[in-house]
Amino acid sequence: MKLDRSTIPTRISGLCLAVMLAVTGCGWIPKGDPPATYMVAPELQETLEEVTNRLQKWPEDRWWEQFQNTELNQLVETALRDNPGLKVASARLREAQGLVRVEGARLLPFLDADASLTYERISQRGVFAALNPETAGARILLGMVNPLTFRYEFDFWGKYRATLEAALGQAAAEEAERAEVRLRLTTGIARAYFRGHALHHQLELVRAIVDLRRNLRMLAETRSKLGLDNDLAVKQAIADYEAAVKRQASVRDQLDMQRHLLARLIGKGPDDGLTLFTAPSATIPEQVPVPDHLSIGLLVHRPDLATALYRAYSAARLVKVARTQFYPTIDLTAFVGFNALTFTKGADKLANFLFSGQSFSYGMAPGLRLPIFEGGRLRGELAVHRAEYDAAVELYNDTLLDAVREVADSLSAWQSTREMLESHHRLVTSLSEDWRLAKVRVVSGLDDDREVFRHRYPVLEQEYALRALESDQLVAAVDLIEALGGGYDNPDAGKRPEKLTS
Repeated sequence: MKLDRSTIPTRISGLCLAVMLAVTGCGWIPKGDPPATYMVAPELQETLEEVTNRLQKWPEDRWWEQFQNTELNQLVETALRDNPGLKVASARLREAQGLVRVEGARLLPFLDADASLTYERISQRGVFAALNPETAGARILLGMVNPLTFRYEFDFWGKYRATLEAALGQAAAEEAERAEVRLRLTTGIARAYFRGHALHHQLELVRAIVDLRRNLRMLAETRSKLGLDNDLAVKQAIADYEAAVKRQASVRDQLDMQRHLLARLIGKGPDDGLTLFTAPSATIPEQVPVPDHLSIGLLVHRPDLATALYRAYSAARLVKVARTQFYPTIDLTAFVGFNALTFTKGADKLANFLFSGQSFSYGMAPGLRLPIFEGGRLRGELAVHRAEYDAAVELYNDTLLDAVREVADSLSAWQSTREMLESHHRLVTSLSEDWRLAKVRVVSGLDDDREVFRHRYPVLEQEYALRALESDQLVAAVDLIEALGGGYDNPDAGKRPEKLTS
């Protein structure tokens, strides 16, 4: 077979191109360590069995309304409207959604138009003058109008598709992050409100204790003056009174801190918290909304888990982007337009020349870029993104373990505080009965006022503790609601976990 020598350069070029494509392919991509894997959610069956009251549902989105406290509802609504932290989260979400549009545009061709008018003097010693001596020193006008310029980079390896998916993952993560901020904000308000409400009532009880200690001190001083008691009883009564006054100042300070905290959470100044806690006490829920199969549903109902998962998903797509950097880049540029050149002496004719049929021009320029040697930059970027993916997956695993622990802790706290609260109610009832009997004995002349005061004090103390236990029970309910996601529901999150292949 006779070889056609005229085809040798073409065949050599084609062979070189094929070799370059093969060299820049998968063979250059380094193998990394085995990627991190997603942890399976631990079971909570035994933990759930300890809760006697169980409903087959998750918390509602507006869960705070179940406490039936109008003041709490108003605080939450104000916070959702004015809290700066929630506004920041909303701004980050809008930013991420904007980046999705930016990355999505890379999958589409770019079309634009351009026009230019250039005035130039040709150098007498330049290359152009050397090749065209008659133009040396001439002054020219160059007009160009391209009403259509086309640019497109072919996404053969899925680089831009993966970049778009990474941006979508980040946007989904920011959306879940906003839900997490909303959840933390609303539960923080509920906790501060319940603690502040309890402190408000405790302050009233402490004031009653101060009055009682004042009466006992005055009674001891009177008995000392009459010679019925010695100075030791007076000193003890004074010490008890001063301790009660000190306690009153401490409770007032704690109450002010809760007021200031609530004002901060709703996006207002400290003065806006001065009139709080005027509404009646909140209703303590009778049942805990804890569904079966908690470990399965946590991913769908916990915004922090969804956030961690979407960030891991985004990191996986960026690994793919880093892998595509090892492959060739192929693009296409084309234009259609008019261009004309004339000497400045005929500048008035430039417009006629420019838009004539003879000035019509077009062009097409396919491009190919082969990354052969870049000093290890591509390998370094791939290693970075692989490490970021592993860190994102392990962060998800860590968040999952925290979520399971928080559910178990909140269930235990709910159960224990409820039992303590029921027992304490019985204790207060018993002490109140003793106080009532002491008052009867005073009226009957069998005892003096000191016995009434002494029986009144433990009642006040246990009522003080009762307010704290009621607050603990309400806070435990809020903790459980937060651990269950506070009404967040994202079924799409449950379909997202996917393992990185390499």
